[in-house]
Amino acid sequence: MTGKSSVAVVGSGQVAQVLAAGFQKHGYPVQICSRDVAKLSDFSQKSGISAVSAEAGVAQATVVVLAVKGTAAETVVGGLSAALAGKIVLDATNPIMDAAPKNGVLQYFTGPNDSLMQRLQNLAPEAHFVKAFSSVGNAFMVNPSFPGGRPTMFICGNDASAKAATTAILEDFGWDAEDVGKVESAGPVEALCQLWCAPGIQRGQWTHAFKLLKL
Repeated sequence: MTGKSSVAVVGSGQVAQVLAAGFQKHGYPVQICSRDVAKLSDFSQKSGISAVSAEAGVAQATVVVLAVKGTAAETVVGGLSAALAGKIVLDATNPIMDAAPKNGVLQYFTGPNDSLMQRLQNLAPEAHFVKAFSSVGNAFMVNPSFPGGRPTMFICGNDASAKAATTAILEDFGWDAEDVGKVESAGPVEALCQLWCAPGIQRGQWTHAFKLLKL
């Protein structure tokens, strides 16, 4: 027994795989989940991380990591709503449209006073959503190393205990967590993905992270 929370990472893409490997590295019992488990067979074989259906993974987990495309997130959460009740859900999604960036800025399908996490929280009101891992590229999600020290991961959500658990996970993953409020803060946090990606789209600069400086 590790004493650490059991984790289900929902998603089959690169972000999901990087995060699942990160949880494994730090001693968390972890499974990776997809509607099409066969898509994860190579990753599962190489990593030793079990690949299961989303329903099975969520049922067994204390912490769920949502790492699917933003355009699929509402469908995924809507289908898992009852199973997510009482779970901590780390929401790594962003509301990125299936459209080309405009002048180097990703286009979002949410409005200025809306966010994807707010929509997901409404779909699964008994789940404890926390925005995390949404404002940096997957190459730096696990134990990033920068000359300026540990970068800052901005988090938000309605449940204080869920945010405390998320902060502990981020500590393991080499991040300083900064709690910026409840679910209404998800919009500004999601916008950080647009800001993080802009130098990459415009100039090919992808090796950076945010850090909050305080007096």
